[in-house]
Amino acid sequence: MIHQITFSPTGGTKRVADVLVAGISSTAEVHELCEAEQNLSPFTLDKDDLAVIAMPVYGGRIPALAISRLQSLVKAGGAKCVVVSVYGNRAYDDALLEMYKTCAAMGFSMLAAVGAVAEHSIVRKYGAGRPDAGDEAELKAFGEQIKSAMASGTVLFESCIPGNFPYKKAGAGPNPTADKSCAACGKCVQQCPVGAIDAANPRRVNKEVCVSCMRCVSVCPNGSRSIGTFMHGMVALAIKKGCAERKKNGLFI
Repeated sequence: MIHQITFSPTGGTKRVADVLVAGISSTAEVHELCEAEQNLSPFTLDKDDLAVIAMPVYGGRIPALAISRLQSLVKAGGAKCVVVSVYGNRAYDDALLEMYKTCAAMGFSMLAAVGAVAEHSIVRKYGAGRPDAGDEAELKAFGEQIKSAMASGTVLFESCIPGNFPYKKAGAGPNPTADKSCAACGKCVQQCPVGAIDAANPRRVNKEVCVSCMRCVSVCPNGSRSIGTFMHGMVALAIKKGCAERKKNGLFI
């Protein structure tokens, strides 16, 4: 059984995983960890299974919530594992190594690792439209190589993975809020993975709880939620140099 496990607040990480997994198998059991907590259930894998675990990169690290949910909800059972760090055309820094070490410590048998590009979750012009047709062809080819490696019993060693340990310090992201066009439909409330949005007044956000995943921005039907024009400009300027050139996808196997 192929298990596709994602933490995909804005959809880009899942798009990457969908294409990669399609290169391995025509069927997979899909698990999304970026859901309201009450909608999540633990599950156990078997040693004959393959887990493709894809997570987004925030400032060169994997979101702490994504890691904690993976550790608390998934029992590895010795299953083979492919880790995928999805980044917004800047860099994945220590994120892929962090995923490798986390999954290895959970008892997965490490098979391969992928660094893949998707549209930036905050500044959409960076990596716009990715994964695009070129990415999809490459990711499917990666999937076919992973399938061959699985059949031959390949093992991926930590020394093959780029990154540094101790990891770079994780930063705090901006907190989205709603403007006056908010219709209080409650969709953001229902889909916030940490319950940071006030159900009685969706324009109110608990900044101590918010994990800056941008899920509420992506699901708002009216486009009412954002981090604000000023903050958006600041973020865009801060990452402009790193995002200037088209970055590549990479397979480590």
